[in-house]
Amino acid sequence: MDMKLLHKQFCRETFDKDGVICGFEPVYEDNFNFAYDVIDRIAAEEPDRRAMVWCNVAGEERTFTFGQMSEMSARAAALFQAQGIKKGDRVMLVLKRHYQFWFAILALHKLGAIGIPATHLLTKKDYIYRFRSAGVSAIIATGEDETCTHIEQAMAEYDGIRARFIVRGEREGWLPFDKLIEETAPLSERIPTKATDTLLLYFTSGTTGYPKMVCHDHTYPIGHIITAKHWHNVDPDGLHLTVSETGWAKSMWGKLYGQWFMAAGIFVYDFDRFVPHDLLEKLQQYKVTTFCAPPTIYRFLIKEGLENYDLSSIQYVTTAGEALNPEVFRQFEQKTGLRIHEAFGQTETTVLLGNFVGSKTYKVGSLGKACPLYDVTIVDEEGNEVPPGTTGEIVIRATPDHRPVGMFQKYFESDDKDAARTEDVWHDGLYHTCDTAWMDEDGYYWYVGRTDDVIKSSGYRIGPFEIESVIMELPQVLECGVTGVPDPIRGTVVKATIVLAKGYEPSDALAKEIQNYVKEQTAPYKYPRIIEFVDELPKTISGKIRRVELRKAVTDRHCPPRP
Repeated sequence: MDMKLLHKQFCRETFDKDGVICGFEPVYEDNFNFAYDVIDRIAAEEPDRRAMVWCNVAGEERTFTFGQMSEMSARAAALFQAQGIKKGDRVMLVLKRHYQFWFAILALHKLGAIGIPATHLLTKKDYIYRFRSAGVSAIIATGEDETCTHIEQAMAEYDGIRARFIVRGEREGWLPFDKLIEETAPLSERIPTKATDTLLLYFTSGTTGYPKMVCHDHTYPIGHIITAKHWHNVDPDGLHLTVSETGWAKSMWGKLYGQWFMAAGIFVYDFDRFVPHDLLEKLQQYKVTTFCAPPTIYRFLIKEGLENYDLSSIQYVTTAGEALNPEVFRQFEQKTGLRIHEAFGQTETTVLLGNFVGSKTYKVGSLGKACPLYDVTIVDEEGNEVPPGTTGEIVIRATPDHRPVGMFQKYFESDDKDAARTEDVWHDGLYHTCDTAWMDEDGYYWYVGRTDDVIKSSGYRIGPFEIESVIMELPQVLECGVTGVPDPIRGTVVKATIVLAKGYEPSDALAKEIQNYVKEQTAPYKYPRIIEFVDELPKTISGKIRRVELRKAVTDRHCPPRP
């Protein structure tokens, strides 16, 4: 069969009169395994089909076919098996954007081992927590930076690591992955696995508390058919780039499952430090056809000057990870003619809400409509569904025993506290996302903020994202975080913490100008009574603004007196 249509064997789709997806039914065997049933299948039918183009800042470049991906993952599986890694073992991967990540993760799928992707930004303390919480027994890590040093420091206090492999480097006590994989014969038999077996374990990067451990089973990749086909709009003969590093769940959204279900090529630019000019050059040089990045990346690309690059190969662009400010959308469309299609989801899910391919109506700033995989609604604090126009919490109607593909199994249970974490957000037939939004009469969702980020001031409920979007319209502003801070009169007042664009300096006059602009653009009670200019915003390890830290830092410097 045509491998471009392979995904059709794993789902039944229905569409509305405009051709927009409105129904999705997964189809899979009890032993479904993405590595065997998708990658090996494409390799058998079209071994020379392009799977990946990889390059790095040093100028190295590699192109891999599906035949090579199949073979190298089978070699890695045999190598891991020889070192005692087996079904159910929990194995951490700290591989940045190195192409070896794909060999290793597919190999773990073939063995039935559980992959734990992690960012190279972790330090000793982070590793100790993750090793102990998940019971990690093996690790594959980059030989660059201080990654192995931090891991070794953690291993001095945790003795559960039985095998450790190093990629792109050599180090005493570490097995050389690149050398050994070439010397190892491929795994010759299919290891029995079940679709309900745990496939991945992700540590979420919450804004408060220790990360939770999100478990996904082998059906999770099927949910990403919608991600790639109906949101990213990938071209099976093109190249898709999602900017995310492999340590984040977003890389599974855009660097693996859905794209390869579509038999499409993925483009991987291996870098540590984001340089807007370099990324724009790669988009131009390699003629990327579809592109996905968080709003922050788009802001920097716009500031760099999109008009100086030939981006004519790009057919479709998308964003997720944080809410998209309308001003970023407008500037990008003005300069490229391309609309940024936003979506919303979590580490616990695939795309929950999205602006899907074929939609005739596009509302700037909206998260789009509910994904047909999920029964999504908005409820109040008592769990009652609210009418259109009313802000509430985004929830999914589902139970752990009856959940759609793409949705997590549970939070991994290393102790009673972890079991309670699942029950805290998943009870009474509802999974609570802890994100708030409102839905309009047409079924489009509009983001407000995290449940603990909503500001209650003088009897008003104020969503921080709305104010951030207004402030971001100003050319002086590069980044902005809005929070509520205590006030003796109003209980809480709005504060904006701002990073200025190049060429602008903090001043009382500028603070006043920003306040007046917000008053003119939205209801006056929403304007920030406190403004603080900073060099950078505190962020989670995944790059999201840590509003909990902003709320702690209440200062009045560079601010006019509060009226």
